[in-house]
Amino acid sequence: MSKLTALSVSIAVLGGVWAFLALGPLTGKVLVWAGFIAWGCYFHTGGDTAALKKTIAGMIYGAILAGVALKLVGLNPLGLAGAAGPAVYIAVTVFFLVIVAGQSLLSVVPANVYGYAATAGYALLANNMNVAAMDLTNPVLLVSLSAILGAIFGMLSGKLSAALGG
Repeated sequence: MSKLTALSVSIAVLGGVWAFLALGPLTGKVLVWAGFIAWGCYFHTGGDTAALKKTIAGMIYGAILAGVALKLVGLNPLGLAGAAGPAVYIAVTVFFLVIVAGQSLLSVVPANVYGYAATAGYALLANNMNVAAMDLTNPVLLVSLSAILGAIFGMLSGKLSAALGG
């Protein structure tokens, strides 16, 4: 079997399993699309153990910074009017999203951005700014758990692909 076919089969099979879990028994505990973002990030980061660590760390770091931004936007501690407040709070948190790239574990800036974007996007679309909750109603925790599992599924699909002859 060619490498491409083996990878296609492994991702198709495990993608179906992930979708079943995320849309079935894990409904409300993970986001199927956030897991697939992490899955893709795992492969574009190198598809190895280092990629697994960097994907998970970067996406969680990005989710945390998005949570900080969302909290700042809600509180508006500087009292900035209109769109100025969100713009300033986003600019500050995005600076910290990138400046950490000198640290090995957070060196994959796209992973950091994916976690930030997934968290902010989910929170805004679901109208869920509950970033201080200590349960899975918190968009930061929900995206983080989804990223962890998605990256693990990425790793598993790589191993299954290798077993299939890829």
